Amino acid sequence: MTEHEQLGAQAGPEERPTRPERVPPQAPAPGRRRTGARPGTNGEATAAPWPDAMLSLLRTPTADRKPAPEGAGADQSEGVEPAQVLDLALLVGELLLASGEAAEDVEAAMLAVARAYRVHPCDPQVTFTRVAISYQPGPSEPSLTAECSVRRPTVDYARLAAVFRLVTEITVGGMAVPEAHGRLVAARRRSRPYSGRLFVLSCGGMAGAATLLIGGRADARAWLVFASALVAALLGERFSALVARHDLPAFYQFVVAAVPAAVIGILLSFNGLHLRGSVVITGGLYAVLPGWPMVAAAQDGLAGFYLTAAARLLEALYLMAGVVIGVMTVLYVGVNNGADLAAQDVPPGAVNPPLQLAAAVLLTLAFAVLLNTEPSTLPAVLVNSAAGWSTYGVLVNAGGEPILATGLAAGLVGLSGQLMARCRGSSALPHITAALGPLLPGSVLYFGMLAFVRGEPEVGLSGIGRAGAMAMALAIGVNLGRELARLFLPAPRVAAPPRRRGGRHRR
Repeated sequence: MTEHEQLGAQAGPEERPTRPERVPPQAPAPGRRRTGARPGTNGEATAAPWPDAMLSLLRTPTADRKPAPEGAGADQSEGVEPAQVLDLALLVGELLLASGEAAEDVEAAMLAVARAYRVHPCDPQVTFTRVAISYQPGPSEPSLTAECSVRRPTVDYARLAAVFRLVTEITVGGMAVPEAHGRLVAARRRSRPYSGRLFVLSCGGMAGAATLLIGGRADARAWLVFASALVAALLGERFSALVARHDLPAFYQFVVAAVPAAVIGILLSFNGLHLRGSVVITGGLYAVLPGWPMVAAAQDGLAGFYLTAAARLLEALYLMAGVVIGVMTVLYVGVNNGADLAAQDVPPGAVNPPLQLAAAVLLTLAFAVLLNTEPSTLPAVLVNSAAGWSTYGVLVNAGGEPILATGLAAGLVGLSGQLMARCRGSSALPHITAALGPLLPGSVLYFGMLAFVRGEPEVGLSGIGRAGAMAMALAIGVNLGRELARLFLPAPRVAAPPRRRGGRHRR
């Protein structure tokens, strides 16, 4: 990357950070309490995982942040130029942001890498498509800043997990900068764990599972609706890929991806079998409606990243506008020619609990494959999804408000996802995002669009507002679960890797 090369060329010997004297492991300084750190490791990272420690530092003003403990990371920071460390932290931030990580967690990872090599004070900054980090060697010395842009981010949780594990290894010590840089380059180039055919089938499986989740039936008509939604999603994915092949903006990809579901739903409503065309349309749109970007935007806003939250929300609105144009063009023609698209306009409750639970798990599995989640993480994700949907169904059937039930279910998913991630020593996002798939407000958005087509703008605005409220409830629930985990769940200790003798990280 050009910014990385320029950074390495501009860094000079005078920019090296001052390093305190090393304290021998056998003789700790008087009055200093060792927190279970092993010799030659980062004691701060060994006592607690780096996300907890770095989030606390990020929420502290830069001038008030305490330096890394003496001896922490000293073994791996010998002879390392600050420019090399900033280059490494920048690449970490770029890969995490491009893989779908939240802005605050990206900054935490960049700060953890810089402190592991004793390059501080550092100030990472992350926006929607930009990552930057600055280092101030001293009061009278010029600051060193590196930045890069992230173009066309694509969610890839397998790459996210690989980078997260690498940051953990860096923070506990024993990894040289060149080795870490090589591991990051390998993570960028790593192949996806799923084939292209499975990815396409997952789009259809997600749409079909959504029809069972919304309809709550398992008769012959329901399976015909399932097959229709599956075919619609497959056609939408192929049309979207064809448009993307010509490098057209994502807006037009969403327009064409939404058309097949609307067309098949309209055609089914013109027969005498009383098939539910609205359920086909809703299920077919589950794979294209930007429900999760709305939740991610709200979550960034809750964390204080208002610029990133606004950018993500604006992107979601533009993509949703593409879906609206594609669907409403077809719906307008169908409704004005007698198409019967009436259906329930509220989020589904537990009409058929066993069937809907199975459909929720199937939808989550397909969603996880689309997000490129690692196969070893799938069982935990499915368990988390079943718990979240069961909570939502019980609350709604007991007479609870769907928005409140959504928030409580999301809080449970967020808390259990954090617990699973801590036990596995991985990022929590892969354990949470796909598990929230059954709770996304896809059906509410559709019925809002249908009301606009019927000439009922008040009902349409109410539906869109309800969908936004459900997205906010999901974000608040996930964020609350995360904060409760950080405050109350015990953090497992991170074991340090074996020390290397005469490795290439020494100069």
